Amino acid sequence: MTAAGPDGVGGGRSTRVVDAIRDAITSGDFAPNQRMVEAELSERFGVNRASVRDALLELASEGLVERIPNRGARVREVSLDEAVEITEIRMALEGLCAAKAAERATEEDRAALREIGARMREAVAGGDMFGYSDLNKRMHELIMAVSGQTTARTVLARLRGQNVRRQFRLAMHPGRPAVSLPEHLEIVDAVCAGDPVAAEAAMRKHLRSVIDALPEVEKSHPRRFDAL
Repeated sequence: MTAAGPDGVGGGRSTRVVDAIRDAITSGDFAPNQRMVEAELSERFGVNRASVRDALLELASEGLVERIPNRGARVREVSLDEAVEITEIRMALEGLCAAKAAERATEEDRAALREIGARMREAVAGGDMFGYSDLNKRMHELIMAVSGQTTARTVLARLRGQNVRRQFRLAMHPGRPAVSLPEHLEIVDAVCAGDPVAAEAAMRKHLRSVIDALPEVEKSHPRRFDAL
């Protein structure tokens, strides 16, 4: 990123630094409760501290950052109870998106979903859990895109951003892919069959199993961590 001008905002710079810090948080570059030091962020992203401060305020409104009086900002940690609430909201919204995707999917969309499903099978068979986690994310994102539900996608992006670390740990949890792979394939099959009722039910079933698994994953990782 190029250096900021005097006000650190021109040309969409403020939006870019928000996006850059958000991406760093959701990709795991910053850990839960890690302090967000303005001087360090300014140097890292090539903008002035005023731009960083504005970005942190916006990310606080999204629930990714919390500001502590007289202590600055830190990456917000999501509790287990909140993670469950987030996933319950996802059940409703992603269920809707799956139903709409089943109604709207083109042959090209269906081919893309089937390809992701096939690659998910290969990843699990080959023990590639990192690849499986990435494909999991891509499948959910593609269904949301095909659904055409812009408002739901915006809300879901924020919710998933808050919960991304727990999602990753869940995908890596021993035995979890054997449970989640058939659930994902059931979603793909229902969407590709053009069956909105079955697609919504399959998505809700999958996310219910996520909720059921969260406490077990939490016990396996006693240190607190942010996010699914």
